[in-house]
Amino acid sequence: MAEAQEGPGRSGKRAEAGTEEPAEEERPGRRRRSFQPAAEPRGTTVLHDTVSARPQPLPARHFDTKTTEPISFFLSGLEELLAWQPDGNDDFNISAVPLAKRQPPLHSRRPRTLVCHDMRGGYLEDRFIQGSATRNPYVFYHWRYIDIFVYFSHHTVTIPPVCWTNAAHRNGVPVLGTFITEWTDGEKLCEAFLAGGAEAYRAVGEQLARIAQHYRFDGWLVNIENTLSAAAVGNLPPFLRHLTAQVHSAVPGGLVIWYDSVLRNGALRWQNELTEENRVFFDACDGLFTNYNWKQEHLERTRGLAGPRHTDVYVGVDVFARGDVIGGGFDTDKSLRLIRQHGLSAAIFAPGWVYEHLGEENFLHNENKFWASLAEYLPTHSICTLPLATSFSLGMGTSRFLAGKEEEPGPWYDLSAQEIQPLYPEREGRLSTSCCLQDAWCGGSSLRVQGTIPPGEEHVAVRLFSLQMPAPPKLFLTLLYKLEGPHPDEFAVALELTTWDSGTCHEGNVTSLPEPNGRHHPRFLPAPPPGLAKLLAVCDRGSNGWTSRCYELDLQDCSLRDLSLLLSRHQPSPRETPFTCLLGEIRVLDAASVAASPPEVQSLSASQLWWQEGPEAEQLSLSLTLRWTFPPGRAGCFRVLSLGARCRRGQTSPQLLGLAHACLYRAVGLVVPRPAAGQSCRLELLVEPVLRDQLPVDPERWGRLVLVYSDPAGSASRDGY
Repeated sequence: MAEAQEGPGRSGKRAEAGTEEPAEEERPGRRRRSFQPAAEPRGTTVLHDTVSARPQPLPARHFDTKTTEPISFFLSGLEELLAWQPDGNDDFNISAVPLAKRQPPLHSRRPRTLVCHDMRGGYLEDRFIQGSATRNPYVFYHWRYIDIFVYFSHHTVTIPPVCWTNAAHRNGVPVLGTFITEWTDGEKLCEAFLAGGAEAYRAVGEQLARIAQHYRFDGWLVNIENTLSAAAVGNLPPFLRHLTAQVHSAVPGGLVIWYDSVLRNGALRWQNELTEENRVFFDACDGLFTNYNWKQEHLERTRGLAGPRHTDVYVGVDVFARGDVIGGGFDTDKSLRLIRQHGLSAAIFAPGWVYEHLGEENFLHNENKFWASLAEYLPTHSICTLPLATSFSLGMGTSRFLAGKEEEPGPWYDLSAQEIQPLYPEREGRLSTSCCLQDAWCGGSSLRVQGTIPPGEEHVAVRLFSLQMPAPPKLFLTLLYKLEGPHPDEFAVALELTTWDSGTCHEGNVTSLPEPNGRHHPRFLPAPPPGLAKLLAVCDRGSNGWTSRCYELDLQDCSLRDLSLLLSRHQPSPRETPFTCLLGEIRVLDAASVAASPPEVQSLSASQLWWQEGPEAEQLSLSLTLRWTFPPGRAGCFRVLSLGARCRRGQTSPQLLGLAHACLYRAVGLVVPRPAAGQSCRLELLVEPVLRDQLPVDPERWGRLVLVYSDPAGSASRDGY
């Protein structure tokens, strides 16, 4: 076990880029001694460990057996479900991103859209909790258009990989896992927990609710696709009622949705609608997900039978168009048109068709085309809390960017790093919004806005976010952008906020009247007020071709409606003027929160150390788990950095190890120098909080850990300090 202690206090600074300082000259006969660190900055954790050849001790369910990277997992069979208990090893699987509020809420009576993700059995690259180096991965990012996300697989208990829960929650979408039974094994499983007394099925319901609560996802799709005995089907409605009640109690806003499969007599016969034969299950939970082979008459009967609960019926649409279905593929809009005509909700199954069927290379283009074709039938959702801060990253990229330049080359995939996504507006021939992987301010991508300013018009407004919230008295807004094309100087770029019409809403002092429809153009701030040093640093940070702008807006008794990008040309023109603008970052901040002092990372510790040989003779490989504390809800993520390991005094550049989306991180395969006999070396690690408003945090508030290690088997012939 590594021995820890707190370092003595002094002011610390982040190491600047540089090379290792030269070692002191070795004198003849000088005895090698341990590396003695200088006094460490306040709050630094200092650990001491001895290199040992202990076997890898981590359980295969929670960690990759080759690398010890944390992985997401499922449960197989009734025995594993009932034996499940919370375990400290699966803390990586717990979502740390609360479900963001948005409007309208899920319980409104507006027809909803459910997306059911089913791809090649599930648990692919998305099982790696801290991401992977996957090239051209599948991502979903049209969150503004959907209400519920289901992660589907054919394992008995599908626990959604935490990266999906994090990305969905950040964008206000609840996530459901899947409880499924199938074939002969499914019959046996159902007989085991449904055919007996209430105690057995209540235990299953309570376990499912506990799992959703523990991993912080939002409920279950229940899919019983096997025949049931009379005893089992008799207990199915009370099981669903109990499960639904347990989920509602354990998970705020939790949901249980039933898939159209077995009938009240236990026969397996898909109805493709709500009928008297399956209504008993619909009545016992929060909704019905119908099978896909429906026609218009099925929709008419369903609407009549569902009555006031018609929006709780999610009519299934298989994008792969398997069976006798309407639409599918790029004709999926035909299905949605009919579903909406009857006021019903929709369940879009396997939209990964775009990726699987059309291929990986043009996936982002085809994905935008697919969802744009459905936009007419997908009501959008509004953000209703501040701060709103995003660099538009999709949670993947061909490189990783920081401050407008490449920080780390090579492909990466980490859906937990996906940021708040915009509306992706499209106007055929006049406007398109898409992801740009080639250039970004931060993360893996920026938002490319392309279009034309029509002849005779001065500007176009591109609606990026729908808002629905009371406006604070003072707002600060920031924008980072880059104009592309042959004549970028012809254009001006700004932000526009609109407010809901109200007789009491005023901009500035009460004597200034708002424009019609409450259009507000925030004042440009060349420099923020002197007291807001953090914001000043942000406003002055444009670089690498990116332009930074800061704005302020004073409002009284207003409610925010839309945030748009305003592109104007300096000179009027009778001709159409094309433009291309990359958006690197947008933020809308409550001025009162900007002045608040950020918290600091505390109690940084390391555990689960695993030493291995190599890759070179003079090197070792180290994996370890870092844990720390930070106030919930304040950080968007944490950057975990290494200042390197060294056996002599010196200084190295900080290197990004990865992003953490909760207060823990597994550093894997760190290559460090092997100490000589009688010598100590040190490894220094940093944890930098990235706040939700993305204002900078002073390095003195970062977490800092120093591991001093020695090797009793080290060769006495090796040089040392």
